[in-house]
Amino acid sequence: MESLPHPIPRTVEEVFSDFKGRRAGLIKALTTDVEKFYQQCDPEKENLCLYGLPNETWEVNLPVEEVPPELPEPALGINFARDGMQEKDWLSLVAVHSDSWLLAVSFYFGARFGFGKNERKRLFQMINDLPTIFEVVTGSAKQSKDPSPAHNNGSKNKSSGKLSSQSDSQAKGVKMSPPPKEEDESAEEEEEDDEQGATCGACGDNYGTDEFWICCDVCERWFHGKCVKITPAKAEHIKQYKCPSCSNKRARV
Repeated sequence: MESLPHPIPRTVEEVFSDFKGRRAGLIKALTTDVEKFYQQCDPEKENLCLYGLPNETWEVNLPVEEVPPELPEPALGINFARDGMQEKDWLSLVAVHSDSWLLAVSFYFGARFGFGKNERKRLFQMINDLPTIFEVVTGSAKQSKDPSPAHNNGSKNKSSGKLSSQSDSQAKGVKMSPPPKEEDESAEEEEEDDEQGATCGACGDNYGTDEFWICCDVCERWFHGKCVKITPAKAEHIKQYKCPSCSNKRARV
């Protein structure tokens, strides 16, 4: 629980410095101090949060009691999921939520002290130049600038239609890109046909190159992640995805 003992950042540089300090503390918790962090996240305890502090330290504590809180709060109850999944998957999940929390805190300060469009843009660019906590924890920081196979809209093969987890579980991944097609000399024509043919099973809209998609492993229909409330981070932990319709059919049987 953080009671703001540190000076409140008011400029872009101060907010970025605050971001870097909190980020460094969170990375320590999920890497060098991981054993200590794991032990403190006892599932038998109440809802716990992981806090990164501006002085590059971290703490696991209960959420603040005041409503609304002085600062945006981290993900609640990270300890409850600890024993329900493999340790590396749990750490990756905590890392994703920590990245989201850091952005929320930084842009809370920006909103509070009236950052304009240019200041917000400069702050985000400074933050975006650093690898995310998720990239550091999973070891994917070096590949972060490369286009992801799941969002590469050029020639695709079957492996690019599956979730790549940088492990031997690739074959069991959830499909997360539009239906794959074979590459040939008329790649541009096929891409146009593919985009016209791939529609969301929920809203009916056509495939968009800048949107996250996921495929049902039962009916093999494609859906916008936002339409079925599945994020890329959540999809990483799904071995077999069933759309709402297929899930309801199973329930009736």
